[in-house]
Amino acid sequence: MIYGPDHQELIRSLTKFIEQEINPHVEDWEAAGMFPAHDLFKKLGAQGFLGVCKPEAYGGMGLDYSYSLAVSETLGRITCGAVPMAIGVQTDMATPALARFGSDYVKETFLRPAISGDFVACIGVSEPGAGSDVAAIKSRARPDGDDYIINGQKMWITNGIQADFMCMLVNTSDGPLHSSKSLIVVPMTTPGITVTRKLDKLGMRASDTAQLFFEDVRVPKRNLIGEEGKGFTYQMQQFQEERLWAAGAGLYPLERAINDTIAYTSAREAFGRPLLENQVIHFRLAELKTELEALRSLTYRAVAEYRDGADVTMLASMAKLKVGRLTREVADACLQYYGGMGFMNETPISRLYRDGRLTSIGGGADEVMLGIICKYMDTLPKKRRG
Repeated sequence: MIYGPDHQELIRSLTKFIEQEINPHVEDWEAAGMFPAHDLFKKLGAQGFLGVCKPEAYGGMGLDYSYSLAVSETLGRITCGAVPMAIGVQTDMATPALARFGSDYVKETFLRPAISGDFVACIGVSEPGAGSDVAAIKSRARPDGDDYIINGQKMWITNGIQADFMCMLVNTSDGPLHSSKSLIVVPMTTPGITVTRKLDKLGMRASDTAQLFFEDVRVPKRNLIGEEGKGFTYQMQQFQEERLWAAGAGLYPLERAINDTIAYTSAREAFGRPLLENQVIHFRLAELKTELEALRSLTYRAVAEYRDGADVTMLASMAKLKVGRLTREVADACLQYYGGMGFMNETPISRLYRDGRLTSIGGGADEVMLGIICKYMDTLPKKRRG
């Protein structure tokens, strides 16, 4: 077990916050198609929830990554997928490289207000022709004196309507694909940025997701994160935290879905007896519960090794693959056991069915995770294969 008393106190505090400040509003936010990110993030930042692993020098708590897992797992108690995802973008997707490789200027100007909740962040990687294939992005930043001039577009950008800045992956040279890219912080009020549309999605309804165009957007070179040409490497490292976050955030929704289905099938009768007394249902729920606990163990192990400095690329990819597939499996099976009620929007399992489908796509599709796992398998010594 990687949680100690300090983790448990953090979990209790965040759970209380969720029950008081988030869950009572989820239905309204889902109906509106957006939640008030600045208002909510400011409240989260005031209690330290947006910077548990970020440097104390910039307002963070300076804790190890196991505390970020405690946060992501607890965010799963929010009764939709959209709000946890938006928070995760702020904490574990758009800011890890900034915190690790950014200059003092970049950290002071962008990281500090992201930790305090004064700024909303988004991550700009995906494009219409480059989703999981990150190396295929076309957006470009050309040097012009002390500035970069950026042209291109970004797609499926979570927080894209409300964001104050983007951690943007762009091409800064014509060199090899993996060494021609850089991460640049782009303030979203910069002239030349156009929010083309707010995207209409199957699920994650309360999350504002945007398509964005960049036309001659001038950004100071001092907004560069780390070294020019290292952006692809930095983004791959950011993906590890994103994937661990996704695995952690999926645990409680799966547990809740299974437990709710047990309660429903215990009370619902068909042909003169509770549905749960049908062995096919009872056994299936037992199988799903077992799979959930296997995912939990894998996720905890990956985070413990990451905390201790190990390369967990393969384990994080496995956890990301498993949480996506298990979410689809649990949502589909449990919805089936609800029968007609499972097809109603008023039943929580239908929301998991819609929201959870993104887990196998965002942050690297299942097929990309399989490719990464295969690559790491191929590096094993022959005596360990077979």
